[in-house]
Amino acid sequence: MAEHRTMQRGALLDAARSLLSEGGTEALTFPALAERTGLARSSVYEYFRSRAAVVEELCAVDFPVWAAEVEAAMERSAGPEGKIEAYIRRQLELVGDRRHRAVVAISASELDAGAREKIRAAHGGLVAMIVEALAELGHEQPRLAAMLLQGIVDAAARRVELGAAEVPAAIADSAVALALHGVSRHPA
Repeated sequence: MAEHRTMQRGALLDAARSLLSEGGTEALTFPALAERTGLARSSVYEYFRSRAAVVEELCAVDFPVWAAEVEAAMERSAGPEGKIEAYIRRQLELVGDRRHRAVVAISASELDAGAREKIRAAHGGLVAMIVEALAELGHEQPRLAAMLLQGIVDAAARRVELGAAEVPAAIADSAVALALHGVSRHPA
């Protein structure tokens, strides 16, 4: 019985990811979840009390996976600049991943305080990964610099998601150049 509930919960989360990726937060409804999973709508409420509860669960499951992928890319890189580049590039590579699209849709939605706090904490963990590399580069306020760097990543991710005129690789190259060299210098 417990295994069946775990499988059903996983199916509901997978359906939620699909709905969020395809149609944003408006698409994430209990009737839609029921339809995607073949469950009765009342059964969905046995697993989640609200849309916010679905979102919180997605955050708990998907953010750590995403962060682990970014961290692994950083670990394979040498030096602080290499780690910063890997931090940016890996996040932008994940833009096409269904989990990422769901996380972006979640972040843009109106959520209750608990869900917003979970998202904030998850983003904080992601930002914390890059603080050490920024400190090694001599930033006086590496935590602030890390938050601003994440802003560059977020803006680049939105550009990729919009299907901007630039190809994703060019957006990633520009984000890395901006992060490492600023707006007044060009990379060597």
